[in-house]
Order: sequence, then C-alpha cells, then structure tokens
Amino acid sequence: MNTDFTVVVPAHNEEKYIGKCLRAVRSAAKYVAPDNVEIIVVANRCTDHTAAIAERYGAKVLTNEEKCIAAVRNAGVRAAKGRIIVTVDADSLMTKYSLAEIRSMLESRKYVGGGTNPKFDRMSLGIAASTLYVALNLIPVMVKNGGYLSGAMFWFCKRDFDAIGGFDESLVSLEDMDFAKRLKAHGRKSGRKYGTLKKSYVTTSARKFDEFGDWYLIRNRRLTKRIFTGRDRQAADQFYYDVR
Repeated sequence: MNTDFTVVVPAHNEEKYIGKCLRAVRSAAKYVAPDNVEIIVVANRCTDHTAAIAERYGAKVLTNEEKCIAAVRNAGVRAAKGRIIVTVDADSLMTKYSLAEIRSMLESRKYVGGGTNPKFDRMSLGIAASTLYVALNLIPVMVKNGGYLSGAMFWFCKRDFDAIGGFDESLVSLEDMDFAKRLKAHGRKSGRKYGTLKKSYVTTSARKFDEFGDWYLIRNRRLTKRIFTGRDRQAADQFYYDVR
C-alpha cells in the first residue's frame, strides 16, 4: 500500500504534550484516508515516557541524541515512506482539515510546499509584546530571505526535501527560516510558489513563556538577538536544548 503522508514529530521530553499532538494528527488523517498516514516521532534525548506514549498511538519511534533540531527533523524525514511530508512540533495541534488542505495545495502543482500560521494556547500582554518584538527583530532576516515565509508546520513533497538537502544541520536555530528560503527558491525553478495554509493552522503551547516568563524575551534582549544569528550554540542550548 502506498503511503500518502508521513507526519514527522520531533520530541524532547514531551510526555505532557505528545498524546494531544498525535490525537490531532489522527483526527486530521480521517479526512485523507487514515491508513495512508504514517507518523514518525523522533525521540530526542528523552528521559521520560514520550516514546512509550507515541508507540501507544501507533507512531514509529526513532531515537536521536543530537542537540540540533535540524538533525532531528532530517532524521525523521529521511526515514519517511510518505510522498508528502508534514513536520509539526510535539506541543502543537494541527486542525482537522490540515492534511486535506495540504494535499489539495500540493496536488494543484502550484505549490512547492509551505507552512501555516500558529496561535498560542494562551495570550497575555507579555506574550503579545514579545511576539511583536521578535517579529520586528526578524524583519532584516525576512527581507534577506525575500519576505515573510510562514513556518510553524512545514509541508512539502519528499522529493523536494531531497533536492534541497533537507534542513541545514550547521544551524542551531533559525533552521526553519533557512529551510523555507531554500524551498521557495527551489520551487521558483519549476514555477511553484511557497504557500501558507489558508483555512488550517496550528495551536501551539505557550510553554516557553510558562518556563521563562511572558516578558523573558524582552528582558533578555542580548540572548534573544544571539539566538537570531542561528549559530550561537551557547544561546541555543540555554533557550532550547538544555531545558526540560
């Protein structure tokens, strides 16, 4: 049987969230033939029950020990059997028509792939201000990349992932923006656009704000700007890899 989709979920100690994430994937799979949706959870340096919970939901679990989210994503995609790949974080929930909309956009042959827009599961003045602060600081990067490119949940055909070499494992942050830029450039060669889902989105947890505080990114502007370089290992470890 052909596998239409593979959903890749990077997960580091996500026992609190992984079940909700996979239930959302299963719900979306109902609208595209559930037997043709493969789920791969890449358990990255997990010391909790993430892997066991993922297996209970029928996911294939890969073990990965690298401190590099690009490498974690690549490991999942390279093991995928699906012709259409979707990557979603373990603390994010896709909406129920996400896979159907992705398939429709890719099969139109107008799109090389793309992303979607995220919504936080809670909002506050601090989160809103921090989101604006991050967006303003990323404007130079966006301009360099040719404008705003959505992320949050990437979708693309595996052959196009292979063609651009996947996510750049020399980056310890901002690997998503780099991937989007290269996917867009690759699609342009064949007249395909980089797209954003119009009806579907992801609801993502505000757990970084729960852990560090709603105003943390503004109060620690030096750290935030170091993360924006994409190559500052110490800053990435402090904010991403050495938590939980």
